[in-house]
Amino acid sequence: MKILLTVNTVWNIVNFRLNLIRALRQAGWDVITAAPPDAYVEKLRQLDIPFYPIPIQNMGTDPLEDLKLWWDYYKLIKREKPNVVLSFTVKPNIYGGMAAKIFGIPFIPNIAGLGTAFIQANWITWVVESLYKVVLNRSTKVFFQNSEDRKLFIEHGLVTSDRTQLLPGSGVDIKVFSPCRVVQSEEFCFLLPSRLLWDKGVGEFVEAAKSIRAEFPRVRFQLLGFLGTENRSAIPKAQVIHWVDAGIVEYLGSTDDVRPYLAAADCVVLPSYREGTPKALLEAAAMARPLITTDAVGCREVVDDGVNGFLCQPRDANDLAAKMRQMIELNPQQRATMGNLGREKMVREFDEQIVIKQYLEAIKQISIG
Repeated sequence: MKILLTVNTVWNIVNFRLNLIRALRQAGWDVITAAPPDAYVEKLRQLDIPFYPIPIQNMGTDPLEDLKLWWDYYKLIKREKPNVVLSFTVKPNIYGGMAAKIFGIPFIPNIAGLGTAFIQANWITWVVESLYKVVLNRSTKVFFQNSEDRKLFIEHGLVTSDRTQLLPGSGVDIKVFSPCRVVQSEEFCFLLPSRLLWDKGVGEFVEAAKSIRAEFPRVRFQLLGFLGTENRSAIPKAQVIHWVDAGIVEYLGSTDDVRPYLAAADCVVLPSYREGTPKALLEAAAMARPLITTDAVGCREVVDDGVNGFLCQPRDANDLAAKMRQMIELNPQQRATMGNLGREKMVREFDEQIVIKQYLEAIKQISIG
């Protein structure tokens, strides 16, 4: 059996899907991958994972470009003849799914959050919903990363409930992301690990930082993640430079290994407007770091308010600052207890092996059905 796994970036495959690919290969299936080529293609080659370039305009709304994308998927599927297509992110879900259905190939999309199209509702939202409705009701199974997105799709008639299944996000590798002791310092550190997008609540993080630093001048605020990413919500580089020059935040760049940065933080913050289930929070909690995130879809699932972190209101810098004050005012033992309870929650509810097992079971049903 051959499986095609397709996503909108190779970076996503390397950082989020490698353990799934390993498990599929161990189960005896061949896996090929398709995505727009980037610097991470070499990593796939080193792991002997076949890769096929598929140009995707992630921000594009040109119907001719999308028609070409569908045609690229059509040609790839016709040539490679996979037995199953696994897709992640919007355009691979839609156009990869359309191409798979033409050949009658079982298709399992993963709704990993609804993204900017649903946060800022407009005509693009209507188009995406319409395309999803065409594709999802012909899919073999649809995986969702949180119950609220699943409910929204069912209520909008985009998919029937019997085709859906809930996953604990992408899960987290609890062996790779293991607890580590916080090194006590007079300089308390908040870290926001994310692509630098307005929709991730970066603006609110900066505004809260200004407020907190007026009271606690030694507190540090750090940003870690891709700058200049292809997204309608991307924050301009000049804006980030301005914040850094003003002494409000530190920008740490991007990295392939977030663990040293998570280990150095006293608290990890993600004030996002909406998520599938944010990997950054899962990784931080697995390393026993207390969290602050928004009481928003996909985020609230990771934090039990007052137990392993605090929830704040979305788009509210004042409430975010209030929760930061609460975190600073806890003593080290209280924060350590929060972190340990977060680690227990990850092991219990968000272990990556739970996700992998559900994929293996779904594909097994296809292979014997």
